[in-house]
Amino acid sequence: MSKLVVRAFSLSLDGYGAGPDQSLDNPLGVNGKKLHEWAFATRTFQKMFGQDSGETGVDEDFAARSFENIGAWILGRNMFGPVRGPWPDENWKGWWGDTPPYHVPTFVLTHHARAPIEMKGGTVFHFVTDGIEVALEQARAAAGGKDVRVGGGVSTIQQYLRAGLIDEMHLAMSPVLLGKGENLFAGIDLPALGYRCTERVPTANTTHLMIVKG
Repeated sequence: MSKLVVRAFSLSLDGYGAGPDQSLDNPLGVNGKKLHEWAFATRTFQKMFGQDSGETGVDEDFAARSFENIGAWILGRNMFGPVRGPWPDENWKGWWGDTPPYHVPTFVLTHHARAPIEMKGGTVFHFVTDGIEVALEQARAAAGGKDVRVGGGVSTIQQYLRAGLIDEMHLAMSPVLLGKGENLFAGIDLPALGYRCTERVPTANTTHLMIVKG
């Protein structure tokens, strides 16, 4: 059965999934890039940027697993770009250039309608204005029985958590303190929502946590 999953989502030790003040120069917020250093070094992520290199080992294993059996993605508006409010034009097509790393239908939550964008490599961005449940319904239909991955950001994951719709999460807790930004756990009572940690795997660069519902 298709699952709704969060995978390879990096957090600071104090629970922040992004730094403050996201901008074109800081797409992950100030100091947010530090959260993802474990991933940037892996073979999976190096390959995404056209490099035939990268580390193997436990971090690579989790990075590779994060893309397995994914038939569709869901992203918040901030994950798609820094543009706020109504779309001023059709020029902004994401942070990733002509070939985004998704390669499947990808559903972007927004309050402002926009026509779908077909990109190279199989990614098609669909813009959903009717809320998280409709986005999930459309993503599941597009996924064809495979899993749907919520890529973020923090606010989007929180909405799906509060609704009890996420089946499992892989969080990568990096040895970094941000102090401010977007805190994934703010206002979230995971045990009360039925979530529990089933796996903890430390490495030199992060600690991988598997959290499941039920």
